[in-house]
Amino acid sequence: MFLRSLNLLVFPVAVVLAAGVSLQGQNRPPAEKDDERIVVRTDLIEVPVVVTDVAGKLVRGLKAGDFRAFEDGAEQEIAEFRTSTEPFDVALLLDTSGSTRSELNLIRRAASRFIASLREGDRVGLIAFRTDTIDGRSKASIDVLTSITGDRRELNQALDSVATSNGTPYYDALVTTAERMLKGGEGNRRRVLVVLGDGVDSTSENAFNDAEDELLPLGIAVYFIRVDTRPFLEENLLGDCQIAMRFSVAQLRRYFSSLGSRAERTMDFCKLGDFERLAVSKKLYQIADDEMAKLAKATGGRVFPVADLAEAGAAFASIAEDIGTTYSLGYYSTNEKRDGKFRRIRVELKDKAGKFGVRAREGYTAPTN
Repeated sequence: MFLRSLNLLVFPVAVVLAAGVSLQGQNRPPAEKDDERIVVRTDLIEVPVVVTDVAGKLVRGLKAGDFRAFEDGAEQEIAEFRTSTEPFDVALLLDTSGSTRSELNLIRRAASRFIASLREGDRVGLIAFRTDTIDGRSKASIDVLTSITGDRRELNQALDSVATSNGTPYYDALVTTAERMLKGGEGNRRRVLVVLGDGVDSTSENAFNDAEDELLPLGIAVYFIRVDTRPFLEENLLGDCQIAMRFSVAQLRRYFSSLGSRAERTMDFCKLGDFERLAVSKKLYQIADDEMAKLAKATGGRVFPVADLAEAGAAFASIAEDIGTTYSLGYYSTNEKRDGKFRRIRVELKDKAGKFGVRAREGYTAPTN
C-alpha cells in the first residue's frame, strides 16, 4: 500500500462462475454419459458455479443434468461437469505491509485456520511480501513462500516465516501468482485465488490491467478479504511531512491521472497540504475498492469487507465453504469466431426457477488468434 505505511492484501471469497478459453484445435471428443462426472480434455470454456437456496445456503448434490449454460443468449451443450467434491488448488496472497505489520500473528493464525478448514485433497500455495536491501536501499519484494502443495506442515512452517514489507507491490504479486501458481494447472484440478489485504498498490511495475490480462483467461474465481486500513493511514498521514507516512510516486501519479490532464500536479509529498493528502487517500482506496469489485465480478468471485484483521477468520471460513460447494462445468462455444469480443455467460438450473440462485461471472473475452 503506502511506502512508509503498513498494509494488507487480500484474497477473494464466495463466488460463482469463472470462464476460461484455450486456444487449441477444434476437434471435439465426445462427452461421457455419466451425469456425476463428465470429463472432456481439450479447449473448453470452464465455468465454476456456486448455487444457493432462497435462504442463501449453499446447495450440494446437483448433477450435470440440473444445469443449463448460455453464451450471448444461445444455449451451449455442457461437455464437462465436475461435482463439488473434487479438489481445488488455492493460491493464497497475504498483504503484510502497511497497518498489518504489527498484526502478523493475526494473519498467520487466520491463514492457518483457513488451510486447516480446507478438504483433504485441496492444496495451497502461499505468497506474501518482504523487504529486501538492494544497493543500500530497502525495497518491497514479492515472497513466494511455497509452491502449490498439500503438505500442511510445510504450509504452516512457511506461515511462521511470513515477514513484513515497507511497500505494497500488489499488482506485481497478482501477476506473479497467476504465472507461477495458477497457469497450466495439474490435470483436472480446479483453481482459486484468495487475497487478503486492502488492494492499495504502492510499488508495482505492473498495472492493474496487466493483472487482469493474466488472471481473466485462466477461468478461476478470485476472492478478496478487503481489510479497511484507511483509518490507520490517515491517522499517520497528516502534519509534519518529515515524520508522516508518505504516498509513493506511483500512488501520486495514479491519483493525478484520475483527475484528468488539467489537474495541477506535484510529486513532492511535502507540498501537499493536509486536505489534499486526505483527498489522495480517499481516491486511492476508491480505486482499490473498484478494482477488487471488478475483478471479483469478472471471475465469479466475491469481496468480503472486514473492519480489521480480527474479522478475517470469519471471511476465510466463508471462502472455504464456498470452495467446498463449487461445481465446475465446461462447454465448447458454438461461436467459433476469434474476434476478441466480450461474450456474456449465464447459467441456470432446469425446472427450479425461483428455488435456487446461481452466482456466476459475467463472461469472457474471445481470443483473437
